[in-house]
Amino acid sequence: MDWSVIDAGALSAALLELEDTISWDPEDDFRRSRELEQQALAIGDELLAARARLCQANMRLRAGDVAAAARRIWKVHQWAVEHDARQLRARTHLVWATIHRYLGDAAQCLEHSVQAVELLDDSATVHMQIWHRVKLADALALAGSYEAARGRYQQAEDLAWAHGNLELALAVLNNYAYNELGSGNAAGAQQIIDRMRRESELAGRRIDPSKLDTIGAIEIGNGRYAEAEHTLELAIQRYRLGEFNDNADSLSVFYLNLARAQRGLGAYDRAQRSLDECRVLSTERELADSLVRIEQEQAELHAARGEFADAFAVHKKFFTAFNQLHSQQREAQARTRQAMFETTEARQEAERFREQARRDPLTGLHNRRYVDEELPALLDADPALTVAIVDLDHFKQINDRLSHDVGDQVLIMAAKLMETELAAVTPDGFVARLGGEEFLMVLPATPVGRAVALLDGIRQTIGDYDWQEIARGLPVTVSIGVAGVAEAETHTQAGLLSTADRNLYAAKHCGRDRVMSGVPYDDHVRSFRDASAA
Repeated sequence: MDWSVIDAGALSAALLELEDTISWDPEDDFRRSRELEQQALAIGDELLAARARLCQANMRLRAGDVAAAARRIWKVHQWAVEHDARQLRARTHLVWATIHRYLGDAAQCLEHSVQAVELLDDSATVHMQIWHRVKLADALALAGSYEAARGRYQQAEDLAWAHGNLELALAVLNNYAYNELGSGNAAGAQQIIDRMRRESELAGRRIDPSKLDTIGAIEIGNGRYAEAEHTLELAIQRYRLGEFNDNADSLSVFYLNLARAQRGLGAYDRAQRSLDECRVLSTERELADSLVRIEQEQAELHAARGEFADAFAVHKKFFTAFNQLHSQQREAQARTRQAMFETTEARQEAERFREQARRDPLTGLHNRRYVDEELPALLDADPALTVAIVDLDHFKQINDRLSHDVGDQVLIMAAKLMETELAAVTPDGFVARLGGEEFLMVLPATPVGRAVALLDGIRQTIGDYDWQEIARGLPVTVSIGVAGVAEAETHTQAGLLSTADRNLYAAKHCGRDRVMSGVPYDDHVRSFRDASAA
């Protein structure tokens, strides 16, 4: 793969290679996804950039930095939701599921796994169709729903064979067998790995070390220690030959399981040598989890030899190391939960700021920015959409004779009356303040004739309100210009508002305190905005 390309098609293909591959080199893939993000930003493709960021979160997760993954994932998920990027949303839920698996939250892991599958559609890749179902099966097994998990594994396997994808079919069988062993069904797990071996042999494919390790663990679970020893020695041989690229801790795990198999055979010296090799590898690579399990196996090995004093001493070391590891895991989980809490707070704060930016600070109504965001889509989707521009009559007199503070109180009350009355007759509509004493009322799915009648009722409500306490005897009335999509000068927001504006001018010109619509277009008729007086 040439990572220097900046063509959108090539970038998408490069990202797909990261997305639809079970990566064994997360650090290198993280670096590649950073490069791809920069290239996507350079060509202005936000979707490709979001996909690259999701790859980064996934690679942080596979590298064990769950808190970093949690910090990265929510922004990608939010972007996917806002832009209806269904496939990206499905992938984000799969990462969320793994994060919750790490936190030990089986319920949330299952919830996100279900959503990851529910979002699959015809645009989903074959890998997604299969792997998302595998991870749902894994989540069901984690939650103890083994029968439901079996159904999902079978579904995923059938899809893999239907698409001729041997690699994914073997991966399905591997996870299926591992979770059957975890459920206590060692015999059932054995049947699955036997199938895995047969399918590999038929295809002339060598089984990779990680799957051999699963096979070895299941053979140990069934008391087939000699077979397990052979299987695990083969896994180590293939790993050392570099035929497969596994995780950094894989080799130490292979040696640990090999020691277990050899202990089961009574080959205690071989078991000790395997355990010593595992200890060296785990120490070199600072694999805390492996080091704890080594102490546990060492105690078992001493006990098998009848060295009970040594077994007790090592068991105490194991107990201390286990508690220390458990404490470290709790701290790591706490950091992840804190990262998730902080990102949730940040998202809520961002949403709060976004909402504030779309609200008029005086009246609390939506503002012109909100109108510009929402009205074009409504205009395109709703042929019965009607809008009305509302202006307070003689408002300058209120400001000049009573004060701007009184004027603000009038605006606030008029806004509240408009919002309340419109909600009562058109719940899906909204009111916005365009500026000064000018407002916009939007009435979805409301033909102009009905809208005029409803708006005239709102006009009367405003005029009949007892303004004495606020306006001190000055009348407060409104003029309203109405326009429907069909009569707009052009099928645009500007054309629709211009038509409503012209009708508002006619209402002012005809004496104010009235609702006007359907005023014929005339080059000599000005809009309200062109008028010299309100």
